[in-house]
Amino acid sequence: MQALWPVPIDVQRCPEAADINPVLIRALTAIRAMEPERGPANFYASADDLISRIRLPEFEALLKFIAGAVQNLAKQSNAQAWPPGKLSLDLQFVGCWFQIQNGQAFHDVHSHGNCSWSGVYYLQIDSAEQRCRHTTLGNMNGVTRFYGPYTQFQAGAYMDMGNAYLQNSSLDIQPDEGMLVLFPSYLPHKAMAYEGIKDRIIISFNAQINARSGNQIHPYAGA
Repeated sequence: MQALWPVPIDVQRCPEAADINPVLIRALTAIRAMEPERGPANFYASADDLISRIRLPEFEALLKFIAGAVQNLAKQSNAQAWPPGKLSLDLQFVGCWFQIQNGQAFHDVHSHGNCSWSGVYYLQIDSAEQRCRHTTLGNMNGVTRFYGPYTQFQAGAYMDMGNAYLQNSSLDIQPDEGMLVLFPSYLPHKAMAYEGIKDRIIISFNAQINARSGNQIHPYAGA
């Protein structure tokens, strides 16, 4: 038996979150205030050019933390795929943006293109206990839900004991301030409806990791 094509997801905590988050919350709130017409009042999504718009030491520190986490996860995930020997690799953020959400707003199922890794960093959100108490949404309030990549091919969600290992087809991650979640960019995911005392503020990003000698490891890739 071979267990092929794993789906690596990593959860990290930023050790400098207590210093970084308040500064970035103020900066991002100010950006939103300058664009009051962009979307409904209970949901805001910025353009994906955040890296070119913010020049703060706290933001640079966060990007450094994220880059290190992406590099480590990519290295672990590709341990059997990368060729032997030293590789010269460049990590590039090809998009970075933020969202502010409340009033039961949500972001429907989607995936990300033009990148290999994506992630979400939670700047601000009510605690899990507060989210459960605050609304009838219960423990689904504000979670990030990931769907198995095979879900759309599951023949109308057909189930018997032969595919019991596929029947747990989604994963809910309870967010927390200072948490970083990394995942393969192709993986379908959704920001569930959120209602809280605090706004749910996140920073999301897409990343590529390119080899200076070229990215085509397998001769048939992309054929």
